[in-house]
Parts: sequence; C-alpha cells; structure tokens
Amino acid sequence: MRAVRSVLPSASGPGRVLRGMDRLERAAVLDGVAHRVRDAVRALPLGKGRDVLHGRWLGHPVHPLLVQVPIGTWVSAAVLDLLPGQRRAAHVLVGVGLAAAAPAAVSGWVDWAELRRRQMRVGLVHAAMNITAVGLYAASFTERARGRAVRGRMLGFAGLFSVAVGGAIGGHLAYRQASGANHAEAVPDRVRPGWHEIGAVADLPVGRPVRREVGDIAVVVVRESGAQVRVLADSCAHMGGPLSEGTVADGCVRCPWHGSVFRLSDGWNVRGPATAAQPSFETRVVGGRVEARLNAPDLAPTEPVTTA
Repeated sequence: MRAVRSVLPSASGPGRVLRGMDRLERAAVLDGVAHRVRDAVRALPLGKGRDVLHGRWLGHPVHPLLVQVPIGTWVSAAVLDLLPGQRRAAHVLVGVGLAAAAPAAVSGWVDWAELRRRQMRVGLVHAAMNITAVGLYAASFTERARGRAVRGRMLGFAGLFSVAVGGAIGGHLAYRQASGANHAEAVPDRVRPGWHEIGAVADLPVGRPVRREVGDIAVVVVRESGAQVRVLADSCAHMGGPLSEGTVADGCVRCPWHGSVFRLSDGWNVRGPATAAQPSFETRVVGGRVEARLNAPDLAPTEPVTTA
C-alpha cells in the first residue's frame, strides 16, 4: 500500500508528473531556442503547403493523424522483436516508421511555430524526445542491417521508450494546454436562441472591426457598407486571438495573433493556421439598430436583412 500511495497525486496538490510539466511550462530558459527555431520554421518556403500541413483541409490538425504510422510500426516492431524468427519483418517495420516520421515531424513543427509561449516550451521538449527516438531507431535500423540483431533490438526498445515519453508530453500539450483545439467550439452552446441587439448602425465604423457582445459572448462586428453588418465570434478558433483587433480586407478578417483569415460572410477559415471555421451570425437592422442571431450550422448563411 505504501508503494501505491507514493505514485498517486497527493491530496494537497498535483502529482510529480504535473508538477514537472508545470515547471516545464514556466522554463523561460527555453525561449531563446524556441524563438530561433520558430523563426526558421516560419521562414520555410512552404506556400499553400503550410495550410495542408496545418490540416485546414481536414478540419483539425493533421499531425496527430500522421504520427500514427511511425508509432504503430515501431510498436509492432517491438512486439515482433519478442517473437522468434521475425527479424526481417521487425527490420522492415523500423524502416517504415523512420520514413513516416519525416512528414509527421514537419507537420508538427509547422503547428508548433504558431503556439503560445508556454505551449512552445513544452512542444520543444516533446520534439526533443521524438528526435531522440528517431536517432535511436535509425541506429537500430543500421545495426539490424549489419546483422547485429541483439543490439538493434535494444536500440529499438530504447527508441520506443523515448517515443512513449514524447507522446506523454504531447498529450499534455494537446489536452491540458489545448494545443490544436478549436477555441471557439463552445460558442454555439452558449448563445441563446433568437435575435440579440448589438447596437446602433450609426455607431459602427465602416470597414473596421469592433468588439461587441451577444449575451456574454464577445463578437467582432464589421459594417461593410451602408447597413450591411457582419458578425463573427471574436475569439479566434485557432488560439483565441481577438479578431476585433485584427484587420479587414477583401471581405475577410485577419487574426492579429497568428494570421488566420476568416470570411466575414460565413466565418469560413480562408487561411490557417486555424483549422476550424469561426461561428457566424445572421444580422438584421431594425429601427436603425443591429440585431444578430447565431447561424444554424445546417443552414447556409444568409445575406444581412434590413427592415424599416
């Protein structure tokens, strides 16, 4: 019982793992390296491929999908290493995992370069563990090719341990720090049905985003021309950036934090790193005052309605 109690979180605070991750989040010593690597990743000439790597086409980050291949092959190789007569199959699986690790790593770095500071610190250590794993598996592959099966297996098991540690850190990054999550997902559940008054049309500047509220939900409001008004949830789906502090151009609003671009008419994410669309609102003008209601997700967005 004493051994069991020692690995459980104490009643007075978080367990050792969480305390360690909290210290990692606060490790400002990593910022210098993180900023240099971030700048290098952002400078890569990826063009439209950057949005592909973010997973905008998929509706959520593509990195978790891509990492399944190297993890799956390496776990399978470890199982075969424990069975007799499976050297060749295990060797092939290690090689497949190494080949699949490259696109998974690139997509992960592209996502990482658009995170907040605390997330970047954790992500840097996550990446370091995975790089260590790739190095160990590369050595394992080489040793197996030279006929040193026992050494190859030992290096493979060490690589799998590094993968497991990196995966645990990645889980903290994804679930506790909400990296890659849709930060506007709860908006439809928090907005009461029906029309909500926003304010007078005359108080809205043309072509400039302003912040207003629909109930307790912050929204970005853009008066395009005359009485046409567009309304989206203000908190960017990517990392919660304030769209009302962004810029408007060509019928879209650009987030000031990481540059995600959303179409004002329906919230569609025209450009990443956001992988989810922004909740949008229908609008109408009644007696010179703007009213908005949430667009039903199963209905196509409508043009703003103006009534006398």
